[in-house]
Amino acid sequence: MQVVGYRTEDRADAEAALIVARNGTVEEEPLPAGRKLAYTLGDRHCAGTVDGDDHVRCAAPSVPYCERHDPTWICAKCTGSCLKAEMDCYDEHVVYLAAFAPATFKVGVTGRPDPTRRLRGQGADRGAIVRRVANGRIAREIEAEIAATTPIPDSVRVPAKIAGMGRSVDGASWRRLLEGFDVERTHEFDYGLELDAAPIAETFAAGRVVGTKGRVLVLGRSGGRFAVDMRSLVGHELEAGTSTRTLQSDLGSFG
Repeated sequence: MQVVGYRTEDRADAEAALIVARNGTVEEEPLPAGRKLAYTLGDRHCAGTVDGDDHVRCAAPSVPYCERHDPTWICAKCTGSCLKAEMDCYDEHVVYLAAFAPATFKVGVTGRPDPTRRLRGQGADRGAIVRRVANGRIAREIEAEIAATTPIPDSVRVPAKIAGMGRSVDGASWRRLLEGFDVERTHEFDYGLELDAAPIAETFAAGRVVGTKGRVLVLGRSGGRFAVDMRSLVGHELEAGTSTRTLQSDLGSFG
């Protein structure tokens, strides 16, 4: 069984899951809080292609995908000059700001009239709608301009998100950031993790599911809390049984 993708909890009523392939068939491994995972990570290679419920295997060593099977969404690279043969994003787009505790911020765009799914899917703690524009080209131009002319980037790496878990957003910094924009609406999110400190970053698939925050899966194991970037699991073969390797304990496991 190979991990070939993942689904984030992008709605309050949605359930995160690992997407796995077994003998050419795609299945889901749901990740509800309290579930116990017991897998050892095996070899890792290209995750191949998913087409509905079918999976085409690929043995290329590039991970998580080889060049031929890389599913990267081309629009994510757009800065206003369309990279497709012809622009097709003519619907209204939203420009938003996202906050990750304690004081990491980013700008982003979405074609949805409400950005909450995108914000939750990224694991944001807070969000704000700052512009509505006619199409994706204009939105991407605004995003690129903000990222180039202000301290607000258009991406945040997962380690920075993990480092802020268990903390609250610096409200004063967030308010100062919003002062420079015409804010339509703000959002706050709670992922129900109830962490007292940041979990330790690890890559494994064994332990009790505490919950997910964006693409970060939090597992309880050996008395500690661990954060697994689900993208780091993509391409791995999963073998039944828990690895016996020693894990670093987090500070919350002592005392």
